[in-house]
Amino acid sequence: MSTTAEQPRETQVEPAPERVVGTGWLVLAGAVVLGALIIGLLYSGAAASRQLGDPGALTRWGLPVAKTLNNTAAAGTIGALVFAVVMLPRQISDAGRKPRQGATEHPAFARVLLLASVSAVAWTLGALGVLVLTYSDAAGLPLSSDPTYTQGLAAFLTDFATGRAWLVTAIVAAVLATILFGVRSQIGLALALVLALLNLLPMALIGHSASGDDHNAAVNSIALHLVGVCLWAGGIIALAVVSGKLGNQTLPVLKRFSALAGFAFVLVVASGVVNASLRITDLGQLGSQWGLLVTFKTVATLLLGGIGWMHRQWIIPQLGLPGGTPASGLSARRVLWQFIAVELVIMSAVFGVAGALGRTAPPRAEVLPTEAGPARILTGYELPPEPTLSRWLSEWRPDWLWVAVALTFGVAYLLGVVKLRRRGDSWSVLKLVSWLTGLVLLTYFTSGAPAVYGMVLFSAHMIDHMALTMVVPLFLVLGAPVTLALKALSARRDGTRGLREWILTIVHSWPSRIITHPLFAAGNFVASIIVFYYSPLFGFALREHVGHELMITHFLITGYIFVLSMIGSDPVPYRAPYPLRILLLFATMAFHAFFGVALMGSTSLLQASWFGNMGREWGASALADQQVGGAVTWGVGELPTLLLAIGVAVMWSRSDARETKRKDRAADRNNDAELAAYNSMFTDLAARDVGPRASRPEPAARATTAGDDE
Repeated sequence: MSTTAEQPRETQVEPAPERVVGTGWLVLAGAVVLGALIIGLLYSGAAASRQLGDPGALTRWGLPVAKTLNNTAAAGTIGALVFAVVMLPRQISDAGRKPRQGATEHPAFARVLLLASVSAVAWTLGALGVLVLTYSDAAGLPLSSDPTYTQGLAAFLTDFATGRAWLVTAIVAAVLATILFGVRSQIGLALALVLALLNLLPMALIGHSASGDDHNAAVNSIALHLVGVCLWAGGIIALAVVSGKLGNQTLPVLKRFSALAGFAFVLVVASGVVNASLRITDLGQLGSQWGLLVTFKTVATLLLGGIGWMHRQWIIPQLGLPGGTPASGLSARRVLWQFIAVELVIMSAVFGVAGALGRTAPPRAEVLPTEAGPARILTGYELPPEPTLSRWLSEWRPDWLWVAVALTFGVAYLLGVVKLRRRGDSWSVLKLVSWLTGLVLLTYFTSGAPAVYGMVLFSAHMIDHMALTMVVPLFLVLGAPVTLALKALSARRDGTRGLREWILTIVHSWPSRIITHPLFAAGNFVASIIVFYYSPLFGFALREHVGHELMITHFLITGYIFVLSMIGSDPVPYRAPYPLRILLLFATMAFHAFFGVALMGSTSLLQASWFGNMGREWGASALADQQVGGAVTWGVGELPTLLLAIGVAVMWSRSDARETKRKDRAADRNNDAELAAYNSMFTDLAARDVGPRASRPEPAARATTAGDDE
């Protein structure tokens, strides 16, 4: 009887999973269509003033649809991969236990991989559609198979940055789709996630960011914006698709996504504000068409953040209650879907406005001024004033990528320390100070005067380079971030891989065993300088923003691994003996001296077309400045290396002292048993040697007998 009475209530409260999933796909499809309509209306309205000719209705309406498909599919691919890599278990497991060997694949994991594969295919088609329709729109020509049209399209793919960018996006998306239809391992999926995130870069390099003033800041801010949007929107898409298959994983997955969404929200808002500030010079420009679109987008983003906060404060705690049913009488799943539906609709409108922003001219002029000097033409920035002591502190040009990196790692480190202290564990204040100092120096050497003057002076460039390679890593390594992370992060027991599990996977991987080996680390540290400065890579880093960021990343990581192999306390697969470390350090010092002296005596200018054409009216000549850069390389490189050598010597001395104390304590416990055994060994050897001698006649006695016979 009770069963009969309860059944209608269950039917009323909890909708069938199939209905929920079907509703989810309908909401998702409706959100995409809404975004396409909004972007289409705004897009076509902004198009008239920019057309060379009428490309036809197919292009006018097809281009916004293709862009919406591209953006949504990119977010869906990245969100699905994030869920597969860090949020969902690969296999079904018992509660609180890791999956057994050969266990069945978790249905949520299978579904999210299907989403990733389908989204990657849609991403490919969307990028190809944008590619073809963008040419039609830019040329003012309707789609045609005419040979003249196809020749122009081919030239667009090879000779124009926009065409090349969309072609690369389509090719990488196609490679991703191929990979995702076959890869099931989490390591393979993690590599696919990295590739998908890198595929956002071509989109950041075109449009307003490519042609606008302060190119580097614009590209960095829009790249961070795209990453944040894809993590956030893609996560909501993935959550909508797998919600019916989560089962007992619903609560942990929602908690993990809530934390990720909070980080993505901050990233989206901060990068959006930075990018908008580069285009709007005064508040009055907010009334322009571009300013109104930005205002609407900002309000909608803040509204989404508020919905996410409500989700974290209301839905997740209700799911943690017995039965997971809110006090309102509605099922937690139904309320969750209401939030997801609202977020998808608002986010689709944001996507539409974002597409229209790319079509609308911002208030700030984006054309290179006719009176631009050589430095402005080469670097994109006006020539800075002559460097003085005060200007080495006052000249700043924020590199928002590394500002974001420094802030993220700084906040994460502080949260880790706070978590340890609350748990009752201690953490060295010196390590905390060292880590924060390293991040402050990283910000200064990527955004301060060394970075500003490093674009026009070789000597300043070498100061920047050697500091990023030797000084910044020294402080970061002493902060022991990996050890802190392993102590602060909790281990997962449900078969998923969180940050702690991925850190351990990376530390114990075979690439880590290779690149952290002291011989490889030292060789890479030394060879990188020669290969970089005496190859086209140096010119690529000077002329291309991507090359500049890759240069910073490479030399920072190279220096970090080298310092870690010498004095680091974080876990590494192999730790070299102290004599080998000293030998490698002195070899490095000798190489720095050799490289610095070679630059000091050089009579040919590295990258003469760059440093020789800056139009500087202050300072030494480009060649004399390069010779100063050689002295900087020698001096700045030797001092940190000498400090490292002293550090290794101190660690060696302390290690010997600890070993001596250990042996002394062991001797006290066992009455010097080791020494007694050692002496006993020699006593036995002596006894064995005396025995045979006693059985043989003495040589003197034989000699006497021989004399008597004579």
